[in-house]
Amino acid sequence: MNIIPEIAANRDKLIALRRDIHAHPELAYEEERTANLVAECLTEWGLEVHRGLATTGVVGTLSTGDGPAIGLRADMDALPLQETNVFSHRSRYDGKMHACGHDGHTVMLLGAARFLAESEEFAGTIRFIFQPAEEAAGGAKVMMDDGLFKLFPVEAVFGMHNWPGLDVGRFAMRPGAMMASLDCFDIVIEGRGAHGALPHQGVDPVHAAAQVVTALQSIVSRNIDPLHAAVVSVTRIHGGDAYNIIPDQVLLGGGIRCFDREVRELLKVRVAEVVEGVCIGLGARGAVEFVSGYPAVVNRPAAVGLAADVAAAIVGTENVDAQSDPVLFSEDFAYMLEAKPGCNVLIGNGAGDGTCMIHNPGYDFNDDVVTLGATYWVKLAQAFLRDPVS
Repeated sequence: MNIIPEIAANRDKLIALRRDIHAHPELAYEEERTANLVAECLTEWGLEVHRGLATTGVVGTLSTGDGPAIGLRADMDALPLQETNVFSHRSRYDGKMHACGHDGHTVMLLGAARFLAESEEFAGTIRFIFQPAEEAAGGAKVMMDDGLFKLFPVEAVFGMHNWPGLDVGRFAMRPGAMMASLDCFDIVIEGRGAHGALPHQGVDPVHAAAQVVTALQSIVSRNIDPLHAAVVSVTRIHGGDAYNIIPDQVLLGGGIRCFDREVRELLKVRVAEVVEGVCIGLGARGAVEFVSGYPAVVNRPAAVGLAADVAAAIVGTENVDAQSDPVLFSEDFAYMLEAKPGCNVLIGNGAGDGTCMIHNPGYDFNDDVVTLGATYWVKLAQAFLRDPVS
């Protein structure tokens, strides 16, 4: 791999910084310590620093001469999850951990910012966007609503996410839909409580909820074109407090994911219809509220071409998949790509024994990726500013 020598020389410092952030995870819009650390680093390296977008967001600007402007984005927040790792940099906070690698994302972008600030081997403007609240809180949209691209205009914006299961030294990307949309839902099923020995005197919302969960699975298999990927997942069920009491109410929660806008709207309509219809048939009442949603991550072909060329120059063409399969995970970077050309890429976090997927309590970002990711960001920014794509 063709790692930039100056970045390779800072490897130990970057890893120490990554582990420090990992040990001090912060949830959505609470990233005060992380934002302070980011702002201090950027200020020390001579960047213009702006704070406050989406509460804890940080934007660093580096300009050298006349030229176009590019945005590079990293997310900073952690997950509400209890870490099971026992290494020394494990989370210091119960119920919070960096289980998605945002600690690594932040440090890779910081490593690039330091090199670019010291080398000034470009002409134009680079916006280093450190975003809060990616995990189901829509921090990207909030930053934009707060004026991100009006205050800090760019011609294009790029993102990167680590990917367990993909070897270190490999990249994956694709033009078009790369990651799925996500719409989270809450379902309330109202029945009529009764004694567990006398179910005929009530309306059992637990029974109705069980039928709803089963019926929802028919939407993808019977309403969606088999050539279009979609998922309906019920991930939460709450109802009842005793062994011998049929409750009045059961609450369900979950999400729907797909890549196509029309499929997304159909899924939402059918979820509501299925819930209402099943509940009516059983004498209960059901209602659905969609509480949050992200659009699909859609990459521009020209931006993917640039990203693939840059990655290939670092790790070799054989290690870059520019027509990778899309994934049904979601990313609020999608909002930025709706507003600006660009793309999101996956960088390998390692495969085989000892690795685990993101959002797992045993996950950790792979330190071997830090200098590679920082090098990619530098080379991408330099290449775009020499020859912008849209």
